[in-house]
Amino acid sequence: MRRRSPTSVPVEPMEKGTGKNQNTRICFLASLSVFFWMLLLYFHFVVLGGSTVNESFNLQAGRVYSKVKPTLVINDLQRDSQSTESTPIPVAPAKNNQINEAEKYPFMRALRTVENKSDPCGGKYIYVHDLPSRFNEDMLKECRSLSRWTNMCKFTTNAGLGPPLENAEGVFGDTGWYATNQFAVDVIFNNRMKQYECLTNDSSLAAAIFVPFYAGFDIARYLWGFNISRRDAASLDLVDWLTKRPEWSIMGGKDHFLVAGRITWDFRRLSEEESDWGNKLLFLPAAKNMSMLVVESSPWNANDFGIPYPTYFHPAKDADVFIWQERMRRLKREFLFSFAGAPRPDNPKSIRGKIIDQCRSSKVGKLLECDFGESKCHSPSSIMHMFQRSLFCLQPQGDSYTRRSAFDSMLAGCIPVFFHPGSAYTQYTWHLPKDYTRYSVFIPEDDIRKRNVSIEETLSRITPEQVKKMREEVISLIPSLIYADPRSKLGIFRDAFDVSVQAVIDKVTKLRKDIIEGRTDDNFIEENSWKYALLEEGQREVGAHEWDPFFSKPKDGNGDSVDTSAEAAKNSWHNEQRHQSSGK
Repeated sequence: MRRRSPTSVPVEPMEKGTGKNQNTRICFLASLSVFFWMLLLYFHFVVLGGSTVNESFNLQAGRVYSKVKPTLVINDLQRDSQSTESTPIPVAPAKNNQINEAEKYPFMRALRTVENKSDPCGGKYIYVHDLPSRFNEDMLKECRSLSRWTNMCKFTTNAGLGPPLENAEGVFGDTGWYATNQFAVDVIFNNRMKQYECLTNDSSLAAAIFVPFYAGFDIARYLWGFNISRRDAASLDLVDWLTKRPEWSIMGGKDHFLVAGRITWDFRRLSEEESDWGNKLLFLPAAKNMSMLVVESSPWNANDFGIPYPTYFHPAKDADVFIWQERMRRLKREFLFSFAGAPRPDNPKSIRGKIIDQCRSSKVGKLLECDFGESKCHSPSSIMHMFQRSLFCLQPQGDSYTRRSAFDSMLAGCIPVFFHPGSAYTQYTWHLPKDYTRYSVFIPEDDIRKRNVSIEETLSRITPEQVKKMREEVISLIPSLIYADPRSKLGIFRDAFDVSVQAVIDKVTKLRKDIIEGRTDDNFIEENSWKYALLEEGQREVGAHEWDPFFSKPKDGNGDSVDTSAEAAKNSWHNEQRHQSSGK
């Protein structure tokens, strides 16, 4: 504090020297008093008060990118402040022990976000790893190398939806229709995630952690003409990167998930032989802890889950969905059943030849052959037009269990007819009802292959009332089977992305609660993975099932069926040339 100037002191008669010393002592005492009070105030407000403020902010370490996060921060700070200033409530020792026991789990903070009822993102936060661009965006820069036969550059435009479809024939809606490639889920899902309303960059809040690795695009580059070292390189690099991250150590990767827009067999190489198919991503120990979302999963493994193939419809708003659903309800359907596909003469187990024969011989059946030279089968307009005019759409196995055509047909309000449970019932358990009779018809393959059962007669026996009820169920499922435009978000409807993310969150949340409560599933049999997905709520043990004959095939040491994995994937690639747009 500066000493006051002598000119500021009133002039009074005083003895020379005495007045000067007295003024000096007064100024010194005043300065000392001011310094004392400043020190006292600093100690009270900064030293004592600062600890409370710092503790509150330490609880909120890390920023959260979310529309509602500011509310969460304010509420938490208010709650922390109130608990600091109020009188502590005595807690029984037993409860204290329980709290301390729970605190040792690093994911407890994420679980507690559910308790904040004012936060709509409580229990729904997703943390996205900031991967090096070599794992995703760099692949798009080299889009011509993503497929041996297809120029994927045009299919990666519009956030992965591909070029817009012209509606010259009036088959599509006015907006939201694109020539989407059936293997484009990698980029579509990643772009949808960028619009997810509960993103966070604080991993301690995350209900699940997303890994934006374009696994499908990666393997598509190297399946033909490359050795296994090249095929495995990116997967091994990814695992090395992830396992060094602090987020990985929380649950050893069991809260992580990634998406691949190809069938699971492309990632399940059974040996180290150069001639064997695919890479070994899903057999890597670290990857076995993660959840991988694929368009076709393995019935005998527990680390992959089926999600829908992309269709041509990607609405930007709810009104587009409402209009399309109502249009599908009003359509007059002149064909009892239809089939779009090619025969498989090289596969003696395929029933496609018999299905094609029955379509040709039926007056109420419609056939669109997808073999070489059949341009109409490569036309989305031709395919959707046929499906819209049919009550039932036949969906036998493709080169593997599944085919995109099943989702195109349901989008058209056509009731699917399946011949193998692996084509839908054990695949898309997150998106389709467990009671398959509500939305589909099941005719076992052997009924067609060995007993020559008539498809026309089987479908004709279904009453018009039941047909109407099933078609309404199919139409009501449309929102959950399509991917909304990644550049927007639906309001009321939950699309395939929303359903998938919520399923992953539920899976991770259940696992975390099991860990806290000490529950283990020692009797889990991975080879019966397909059965667990069909269990009812609360049911834990599996037993005999009507579909056992479809999956009881000779297995190798990894639990995979040798005759359906590598060969199915290889055939899928061989046939990709003939149906780049139509599905398998």
